[in-house]
Amino acid sequence: MTSYYDQHEYDIRCEWGLAGISQLSSSSEVIVIVDVLSFSTSVDIAVGNGAIVYPYRGNEKSAASYAHSLQAVLAKFGRENSTGYSLSPASLMHIPEGTRLVLSSPNGASLSLATGTVPTFSGCLRNARTVAQAAQKIGTRIGIIPAGERWKDGSLRPALEDFIGAGAIINNLNGTCSPETEAAKAIFLQMSATLTENLQRCSSGKELIGRSQAKDVELAAALNQSHSTPLLIDGAYRNKND
Repeated sequence: MTSYYDQHEYDIRCEWGLAGISQLSSSSEVIVIVDVLSFSTSVDIAVGNGAIVYPYRGNEKSAASYAHSLQAVLAKFGRENSTGYSLSPASLMHIPEGTRLVLSSPNGASLSLATGTVPTFSGCLRNARTVAQAAQKIGTRIGIIPAGERWKDGSLRPALEDFIGAGAIINNLNGTCSPETEAAKAIFLQMSATLTENLQRCSSGKELIGRSQAKDVELAAALNQSHSTPLLIDGAYRNKND
């Protein structure tokens, strides 16, 4: 049966969220999950410091048991300003090398665990160039998945920051691009000169700034400042360069 949604005619494809993974994964050689504010940015920073990040979906009690089974540290649920690790990228700036960290999020972590056997990277603005280069070494048919956020009713909220992040990665890829992919790239190029300001002004950025987490937005906007390549191996993101 013909699929109108898998963008199989193109090397580089782009679609939102879990439904996007279900459409693109069967004909993609590589998947890149993009959750800029903030799962993918947190993974980039942690893995860049030499940590190993286990994405997790589930409640806090089951996450604690999972972390214990791995002899890992459980990042706090949410992003509250307190000591310890959380989904806040700023909390992970000094995580020690070798730390095993269980990191839960309703978007980036859940999507990371939905790609099956397809090689999966976590990409963001910080590591856009290096992740694109690493992905293209594995295969030429690449699915880019902007994660988006969730409305209170659980439905997908397409998030501008993730579309920009997807476009930044696409901008460093070679191959034929679907119209959806071209749109993401165009948005990135339109906004690339003022990335920090655009992330600060978009809905997700305003929310974080309102919670006194402006530093997280600044860290997320640091285009191509990282050389980490978080690849999902045996249920954990590890630096492919290690």
